[in-house]
Amino acid sequence: MVISLLSFLIVIGICVLIHEGGHYFAAVWRGIQVHEFAFGMGPAILTKRSKSGTLWALRIFPIGGFVRLEGDESDLRPGDVPDPSRNFNIKRPWERCLVIVGGAIMNILLAWLLTTMLLSANDMNDLRSPVVGNLMPGFPAERMGALPGDRVLSINGQAIEEWPDIRRTLQTLETDEVNITIRRGEEELVLSGIIPFSEEQEARLWGVQPSRIRHPIHKAAFESIGHCWTITLMTYKGLWQMITGQMGMDVAGPVGIARMAGDSATQGFWVFIYFLAIINLSLGIINLFPFPALDGGRLIFIVGEMIYGRKFPEKWENRIHMVGFVMLIALLIFVTYHDIMKLLAGN
Repeated sequence: MVISLLSFLIVIGICVLIHEGGHYFAAVWRGIQVHEFAFGMGPAILTKRSKSGTLWALRIFPIGGFVRLEGDESDLRPGDVPDPSRNFNIKRPWERCLVIVGGAIMNILLAWLLTTMLLSANDMNDLRSPVVGNLMPGFPAERMGALPGDRVLSINGQAIEEWPDIRRTLQTLETDEVNITIRRGEEELVLSGIIPFSEEQEARLWGVQPSRIRHPIHKAAFESIGHCWTITLMTYKGLWQMITGQMGMDVAGPVGIARMAGDSATQGFWVFIYFLAIINLSLGIINLFPFPALDGGRLIFIVGEMIYGRKFPEKWENRIHMVGFVMLIALLIFVTYHDIMKLLAGN
C-alpha cells in the first residue's frame, strides 16, 4: 500500500507538473499573464507569489492542477494584479491554440523521451527482423531443428519479411504440414515438420521467440516515435470502441493507477519508467480528445473561430465546458468506485 501510494504520487506529480508546465511556459512565451500555477486541487496549503505576480500554490488533494491565466477566468482573487494588455482572450487564435495544446505536447514529449531511454538502455525484442532468438522447450521448432540465429525466409512458399509475418502466415495455413526455409550462416535450409493448431491458444504455435537487440540512442529516438504512435492509435481506437459500445468500459481512476504504479515499481526501475511513459502519453492524447472541458474541447472553439472569423459566445462556451466538467467528474467517481470494488474483491 505504501509503495503504491508513493509511486502514485510520483507519477501524478510528474504528469501534472509537466502538463501544467507546458501551459505555463507557452503562456509566458506569448506574453500572457499567469495569475496562478497550482499543483493539486482544493484548499491551498502552501503558497508563494513570485516577483512576476504568479502565485505558486500547493493544494491539499494531490490530483490534478491548473494554470490560471488573465482572462481565462472571470473571477479575480486576492493578490491578483490584472493586466488587460496580457489577456489570454485578446491573443491571436494560433497563440491561444499553442497555450492550450502546450500541456499535452509536453506530456507526449516526455513519453517519447522516456521511451527513448528505455530502448537505448535495455535489450528489446527485435520485431523487425524474422530472426529466431530462443526456442521454447517441447514445441515444434525444437523438433524441426531450428536454432537461435536462424533467419526465416519463407513458410510454405510465402515470403517472410518481419517477425510478425511468422505468426500471421502460420495462422493462414490450411495444413499442419509446414516447410520453413531459413538462412543459417551462408546456407539456406528447409525445416519440415508438423505444427498443429492449438485449440487452447486458437493459433499454430511454432515455439520461437524473437531475438533481442539494444538500439543506439539515435535509433532508439526514431523507434520510440513509432512506438508512441502505435499506442496513440490503440488508445483512440479503444476510446471509440467504448463510446460506440463495441467494448466494455475499461479505464482506471486514481485508485487503479495507484495500484498499477505500485505493481510497476516493484517490478523494477525500467518497468516503472515504461509505466510513467504510458501514463504521460495517455494523458497527452486523451486531453486532445474533442470533449468539452478537455484541452481538445477548448481547441475546437478556437479552430471554429479561425474558420468562421468570429468567436463563439463566451457565455455559452463556458456553459458547455461546465457540462463537460461535470460529466468528467461523474466518470471519475464511477471509475474510482469500480476500482475500489476490484481492490476489495482481490482482483
